[in-house]
Amino acid sequence: MGIVHVPVMREEVLENLALKESGIYVDATLGPGGHAEGILQNAGKCVLIGIDRDDEALTLAGERLKKYDNIHLIRDSFSNIKSVVSGLGYSEVDGILLDLGFSTLQMKSDNRGFSFLKDEPLDMRMDRRQELTAETIVNTYHWQKLADIIWKYGEERKSRRIARAIIYAREKKKIHSCRELALIIEKSIGRKQRIHPATRTFQALRIEVNRELEQVDTVINEGADILRKKGRICILAYHSLEDRIVKNAYKKLAQQGLFNIITKKPLIPRREEQRANPSSRSAKLRVAEKI
Repeated sequence: MGIVHVPVMREEVLENLALKESGIYVDATLGPGGHAEGILQNAGKCVLIGIDRDDEALTLAGERLKKYDNIHLIRDSFSNIKSVVSGLGYSEVDGILLDLGFSTLQMKSDNRGFSFLKDEPLDMRMDRRQELTAETIVNTYHWQKLADIIWKYGEERKSRRIARAIIYAREKKKIHSCRELALIIEKSIGRKQRIHPATRTFQALRIEVNRELEQVDTVINEGADILRKKGRICILAYHSLEDRIVKNAYKKLAQQGLFNIITKKPLIPRREEQRANPSSRSAKLRVAEKI
C-alpha cells in the first residue's frame, strides 16, 4: 500500500519487554508488524504470536515477517488473548505488548471511513466482519446517547451541540459519508480551534464502533493470567481515557500482590522521536511485571 509504518517507542518497548532467547511473546495489536519485527530480531529463537482484527494489517505484517518461521498470526480481538494463546497450545508467555494507537495504515486505507478528510462511507470498523458501523450510530442513536458518547470518548465539550446538529441533519437526509459528517460538525461549532472540529467526534465514534476501551481492562486481566513469573506487559496508550484504564488496572493487580509496576510514571517518546514522528507525541508507555 506504500505506507511506511514507524513503530512508536520501539527501543523502549524492546528494552522493557526484557526479551530473552526462546521466550514466547504476544504482540496483541500487531498492525503492520513493526514492533513484532523488533522482538523477532532481538529475542533469538523466540516464538511470536501476533493478533489483530484488521485483515489488511495481518496481510502487511505477514509480508514483513515472512522470513521468520516461529510466528503465529491470528485474526482476532486482543481481548481474546487468553483463548488465542491456549488455542495455539501455549499455557504461559514471557511478554505481552499492546500498542493502542490508531495506525496510519487504517487512516490512509481507502473506504474504511476513519478519516474526516475523505469522502468515503462512514464505516470505522477495525474488523469488517462485525455489523455495527459509524453510519449506524450516527443515523440511529438517540441524541442523548450520541452526545454522551462524543463527550465520554471524545472529551468534546460541545458534544450536545454536535449531537443536536447530527439529529437535525439526519431528519432531512441520512448521513452516509465522512465528509458529510465533518461538515455538519464544522457548521455546528465552527473552526476556531487548533485541531479540526471533527477530530474528537470521529475519535469517539471509532471507540464506540470498536468497543476499544471496554477491551483494554479485559486484555490486561487475561494477560495477567497467562504471563509466567517475571513476564512483562507493556502498553502504549495515546489519550487520557486509555492511559487511565491501564494505570488503574496495573494498580489493582499490584494491590493484589500479582504485579510489580516497573514504570512508576509512564515513559514518553524522546524529543528526537517526537520531532521525527509527530504522531508519537501523545504516547505513554506503562510496564508491569508478574510476581
